[in-house]
Amino acid sequence: MRTPLVLLVLFLACSGVSIAAFGPVLTLPLAISLLAAIAAAFLALKAGLRRAAPALPQRQVERPQPLKSQLKSRRNRSVARKADTLLKSGALTRPEPRVVVDGSNVMHWNGKVPRLDTLQDVLAQLQEMGYRPGVIFDANAGYKLGDRYLDDADFAKLLNLPGDCVVVVRNGEPADPTILAAARELNAKVITNDRFRDWAKDFPEVAEPGTLIKGGYKAGALWLDDSALVA
Repeated sequence: MRTPLVLLVLFLACSGVSIAAFGPVLTLPLAISLLAAIAAAFLALKAGLRRAAPALPQRQVERPQPLKSQLKSRRNRSVARKADTLLKSGALTRPEPRVVVDGSNVMHWNGKVPRLDTLQDVLAQLQEMGYRPGVIFDANAGYKLGDRYLDDADFAKLLNLPGDCVVVVRNGEPADPTILAAARELNAKVITNDRFRDWAKDFPEVAEPGTLIKGGYKAGALWLDDSALVA
């Protein structure tokens, strides 16, 4: 807008000088001033029209989202839906019921010779039923299976269990009170064929139905007292 104003001012100045010098006659300076005035008027009119016209909104071109981002977004929505389903069902908040396994006792369930695969079968069935088993052994359990001492980590690896789910009591200590104390603390049942009569005074719950769960093998097939276990 400044350029048309400058040209208009120049026109007025040159016209005044030309008329003062030569009179009201069309001279070259006056003609130049007239052209400058016409150009100034045209530019001023164009600038005014441009300012008065509403600005057209610029069309924003939406860039396509990269394929990896699309897949990630879809995957996040899918995960969110699954998590929401699990939360509504209580699967994420419902703790697994605990059960304590008398490892040294269960190893003898299938014959006179203690076998680790017998214990593995029992653990597998308990896990299929939705239980989270913990196993407690006498200190000499490793010598019953082989010719060396096995600690918590050794048995956890053999049984494919977390390290905090396996306990081997110290040498010279009976496993029974540890088994019963763990079951009491966890409010868990005990998988064993032992009656723990020597510990009934300190742990009277062993006489209550459903606390001690029996099991064994019949015709080569494992059985557990399912009714007591479920109850």
